[in-house]
Amino acid sequence: MGRILLIIAAVIAALFLLGPLLGFVFSLLKWILIIGAIFGVVVLGVTFLSTRAKRT
Repeated sequence: MGRILLIIAAVIAALFLLGPLLGFVFSLLKWILIIGAIFGVVVLGVTFLSTRAKRT
């Protein structure tokens, strides 16, 4: 009985530690995607403007 309770306590402790870690990882991934999208829009804008400048 004591071993089962120890395993359950270890699983609950692991979940308490894993929650904030997963939250941090997904928050970091969110910001990487946002920065990547902004960078992509800027690159598309620069290429569009540079092709327009070459035509004139």
